[in-house]
Amino acid sequence: MQFIVKRDVLLKSLNFVQGIVEKKNTLPILSNVLLQLKDKKLSIVATDLDIIFYDEIKNVKIINEGSTTTSAAILYDILRKISSDSELNFELKSENKLSLKSERADFNLLCLPTDNFPTFVDEFDGQEISLNNNRFLKLLNKTRISISNDDTRHYLNGIFLHLSEANGRNFLTGVATDSHRLSSSSLEIENSTDFTSLILPRKTVFQLCSLLTETSDQLSMHTSDNKVKFSLGNMKLISKVIDGKFPDYKKVVPTNNDKTLTVSSKDFINSIERVASVSLDRKEGVKLVVNKDNVQLSVNSANSGDGNEKIKAEFNSGSLNISFNSKYLIDIASEVEDKNLKMNLKDSVSPVLIEDASDKNSYYVIMPMKI
Repeated sequence: MQFIVKRDVLLKSLNFVQGIVEKKNTLPILSNVLLQLKDKKLSIVATDLDIIFYDEIKNVKIINEGSTTTSAAILYDILRKISSDSELNFELKSENKLSLKSERADFNLLCLPTDNFPTFVDEFDGQEISLNNNRFLKLLNKTRISISNDDTRHYLNGIFLHLSEANGRNFLTGVATDSHRLSSSSLEIENSTDFTSLILPRKTVFQLCSLLTETSDQLSMHTSDNKVKFSLGNMKLISKVIDGKFPDYKKVVPTNNDKTLTVSSKDFINSIERVASVSLDRKEGVKLVVNKDNVQLSVNSANSGDGNEKIKAEFNSGSLNISFNSKYLIDIASEVEDKNLKMNLKDSVSPVLIEDASDKNSYYVIMPMKI
C-alpha cells in the first residue's frame, strides 16, 4: 500500500474524524482511522460503533492499493503541524508500520490490521429526503440547545425528527426537551409519506452540525429501521437512532397564554448576562419583574451578592413576577432571529411560550423556576 495525497485534503477529512473516534476506548481499534486504497480513491472510515463517518478522496496518487488502520488522533496532530499544501507520501512498510514522509519530516506510525476494524453495510430501505443544507443546520442549532443530558431518560438525549403538516404544506420538524425547556423548529419539504420518525442522538447531532458548517454540498437523509444516513458530497454519516418513544410534546405547548411581553432580544440577552455575572453558578435563577413599559431583572446570590437592571419592554397586562434559569433564557434568546423577543405568559408558574417573528416555524417553551 502506497499513495501520495495533499496535506490539506486529508486534514479536512481527519478533522471530522476527531469527533467520532473515542480517545479512551476498551477496543484500541476504535481509536484508529481506516485508510483504504481501492478503485482509484482513498476511503477514510472512522466509527465508535454507534456512528460511522465515511469520506472518499479522489484527488490522490495511488502507487499500490491496500488498507490499514492507524491512530486517528496522532495522524491528525502530525498533519496539523505540517506546512499547508505539502505533499504526503504514505507507504505501508509492514502489517504494523505505516511510513509517512513530508518535506524533511519522516514518521513511522504503528498500525492495527484491518481485519478487526468494524464493517458497515450501506443499505437503506426507507425513502431518501433531499434537504437544504443551511436550513437543516438552522433546525438542528435551534433545537439542540434543549437536548437532555440525563441518561436515565435516554429518549430525551436527542432530537425527535418527524413529519408534520400545516395549511396543506409538509414539514420536517425537530423537537428536543430536557423537561425544563423545549425547542421546536421545522423546515418545509416535498411530500414524504414514507419517512419514519426517529430520535437523532446528541453526539450525532453535534457531528452533523460540524459537517454542515464546513461544507455546502447537497444534503440527503436516508432512513432505515434503526439507523439513519446523511450524505454530503463524498461524505457520509451513518448513525444508530435512539430506541425509545419520544413523549407527546404538544401537550406542554401553551395555547392560552394571553399576557404578551415584547423586549429587544439583544438588550434582553446582555442584561441577563450582566446581572447573572454576580453569581458563579450560571444556573442561578434570574427574577423578572414585568411592568407595562419595562422589565426589572435581578439575580440574588447568597454566596456572592446581587445585581439589578431595568430595560425597556412592552407588556399588555399588569405587573407580573416570574423567574427563570438564566442559562436557559440566554440559550433560547440567542437563537431568536428577530430583533424583538416575544414571550407569551399566563402567570408566574405556568410554562411560557417564546416566539420568533422572523421565523414562524420555530418556537420555544420554558418552565419558570422557584426562587
